[in-house]
Order: sequence, then C-alpha cells, then structure tokens
Amino acid sequence: MSEIAGTAYPSTSPSPPSGDASLDNEKLSLFQIRLAACAGGSGFIDGYVLSIFGVALIQLGPEFSLSSAAKGAIAATILVGVFFGGVVGGYLSDKYGRQRIYKWDLFAIAVLSIASFWIDGPLALLIMRLLIGFAVGVDYPIGSALLTEFSPKRFRGPLLGVLISLFFLGGAVAYSVGQVLLSTVGDDAWRWMLASAAVPALLIGLLRIGTPESPYWLTRNGRLDEANVVMERVFGPGVTVDEVPAEGERTVGLRGIIRSGYVGRLAFVIASWTSAIIPVYAIFSFGPQLIGALHLEGNAATYGSAVIELFFAVGCLLALGIVNKVGRRTLTIQSFALKSVPLLLLAVFSDAPPIWIAIFFIAFALFSGGLEVMNFVYPNELFPTDLRSSAMGLVTAFTRFGAAAGTFLVPVVLEQYGISATMYAACAITVVGLLVSIVWAPETKGMKLSESSSLRR
Repeated sequence: MSEIAGTAYPSTSPSPPSGDASLDNEKLSLFQIRLAACAGGSGFIDGYVLSIFGVALIQLGPEFSLSSAAKGAIAATILVGVFFGGVVGGYLSDKYGRQRIYKWDLFAIAVLSIASFWIDGPLALLIMRLLIGFAVGVDYPIGSALLTEFSPKRFRGPLLGVLISLFFLGGAVAYSVGQVLLSTVGDDAWRWMLASAAVPALLIGLLRIGTPESPYWLTRNGRLDEANVVMERVFGPGVTVDEVPAEGERTVGLRGIIRSGYVGRLAFVIASWTSAIIPVYAIFSFGPQLIGALHLEGNAATYGSAVIELFFAVGCLLALGIVNKVGRRTLTIQSFALKSVPLLLLAVFSDAPPIWIAIFFIAFALFSGGLEVMNFVYPNELFPTDLRSSAMGLVTAFTRFGAAAGTFLVPVVLEQYGISATMYAACAITVVGLLVSIVWAPETKGMKLSESSSLRR
C-alpha cells in the first residue's frame, strides 16, 4: 500500500454501502473525529503560543527592559510570521498536496520552542517568535482543508468549528501553565513558558502520523486510483467524492484566485475575519495586562484570562450546535452584533466593580463563538479544491497582518489613552465587521462543497 493511502486508518465499512455512496451521505466516523483533533492542533498551538507569551511578558518586560512599543512589536512578530507562513503553506498545499507538510510542521514548532529556552536578548526573542509564527501559519490552511475534504456536509460546519474551539482551549491552558510556572519556578519561569509549547506540538505531531492524502485533492489532480484507495481504506468500497478531475493546467495561489473570479469572496472573508480577530488577539496577547487595567491584579488577572478563554471555547461549542440550523449568514451577523455590546459596555463602564467587568468579558467571549466558528467555515466552503488551501492561507495571512497591527497598538493605546479608548476602538472594529457581513455574507448551509464553492449558484 502506498504512503498516500495511509496506514493508520482502516476501513470503517466492511461491505459496500447501498444507495448513493457519496462522502456527503456518510455518517460521522472515528477517523473524522481523530482528524478533527489532529487538524485542531494548529489552533490549539496558535492559542497556546500567543497566550503563554502574554504571561511570559510579566517577567520578560523587566528582564530585557522592554518599552510598551517593544512589547507590542515582539508580540506582533508571531503574527507577521503567520502572515508569511499562511501564504507559503496554502500555496504548497494546493500545488503539492495536503499530507507532505502536514506531518512535519508541528515538529518544527517543537524544536523552535525548545530553542527559545536559551534566548538571550530582545533580538533573539523577536526572531524566534517570527519563526514559530511562520510554522503555525504553514499549518493552518492544511489542517482545515484536509478536515473539510473528509467531512460530510451535515458535519462540516461543526467539525470546522472544533478547530477554533481548540484555539481558545489552547489559550486557557497556556494561561494556567504560565501562572503555575510563575508561582513555582522563579525568575527564569519565562524560559520554561516559551519552551512548554513543544509538549502539545510533539503530541499532536505524533498523532498525525499516518494521515492519508485528501481524496478531493487527488481527484482534482487526476490521481483517481489513489483517491479510490484512500476512500476505500477510510470509508469502505464504493464511497466517492463529489468532484471531477481538473482539465488542463491548474493555477493555484493568489493568481489562481484572481483568474478564477474569487477575489470578491476572498475580500469578504478577509474583511470579516480581520474585524473579528483584532479584539480577540489583543485579549490573547495582553490578557493579564488588559484585565489588570480593569482593576484585577496579580494571580487574579492571569487566572481571570484563563477563565475568559474557556468561555470563548464554550461560546464556540454552543455555536457548533446551531451552525447548521440558523445558517451561516445569520450566525455571522448576529455574532458581530451581539459581541459589540459588551465591548461598548467595557468602554463606557471601565471603572465598574470587578464582578461587572468579568460579566462583560464573559459575554464578549460567549457572543464571539458563532463568529469564530464561521471564520473557519466560510473560507473552506466558499472556494473550490484547487484554491481552498491557497485561499485559507491568504486569509490566515492577511487577517493576522491586521491582528499584528492591532496587537502592536494595544500596549501603546493602553499606556497613552487608557482602557476606555482601547475598548471603544475594539467596538468600532467589530461594527465594521457587522456592516461588511450585512452587505457580503453568503449562505452555504446544507450545500455540497461543489455547490458552496461554485460562482454560478
């Protein structure tokens, strides 16, 4: 059996299925659950490395005498790395396949994280964060494309939503690990924090070994026999994908998106996702500092950040249950509208008692769930197999560029203008996303991938 077919996932159907033997008519299998866990590794590690740095800054700032601008620049550097990694990973995945890079990029994150233990200055720290961000960016479009192309339509939205749920879970775990290390290790706790990202990276990387190539990608590249081998090993004889082989020369990447007429969809997803994640990434990178500015200090600020990240995950899980019922467009618009309210309240009542501050943050986290789920669903449903990973890579890249700018500005705005101005700005960005979604958000509920990605529907 070839490596493309994989060896770790035996057939789940001992006999040929009856009726319409299409992937979209298959039930959810253990393989797809495992694949969701594997693909979600990029989200978990992204959330972990962002949040653990927020805790590490408590010691790193004095250690390297970092100004507010320097803190923002170094925190934003990982997002710059994600920018370049997303472009490269998406292009390579569409051109050469999902599986090859998918098996190894997390091991690169592990090695870089361990190397971070010996950082000796701001420049080395900046370079290491840039490289880790690049590796995270490479992984994002590959995992989501694989999960999309192995998922029946009725499970696609919820499974993709799992990816972003793990992002927030990674943040919550990082805040908790960081606080434990702060309390037990001493002055060098920040070194162990940065190195600790190697643990989940190695575990998830090992879990990915044996993942087969996407049958959609194989089919679109004319490799039908290999696609059939994958489908037979995973789902049993007779199950097919809803794709036809591509004819002629295929163009991937941004050039392919432009030539194929998908620029409008790319612009919508980038604008919507950027508006959604700037406030979220600011909280991830500077959670303890933001909450500290709202009168919660010390351990309460760090553990409070962890609790808020858990509520983000809960919000995503709640959205998973309704994404196929209310529809993609409605969920996107409602989530933007609802999450703007607690941001406005945090701006207006920034001096409120801590209990109200906590309630506002929790409401923001819960209301963000639907939107965070859709940030992964839309770019994977709106583009065809030839362009899916490239589009996800470009979206990952450009949204992180916007998030990097916001992350850089957070400590500066906090220092110069205060917490109210910071929250007003976050609310304004969210309203922009709401307006963009009202005008552009499409509906893809209940569609096959060939339907949702078609420009002629």
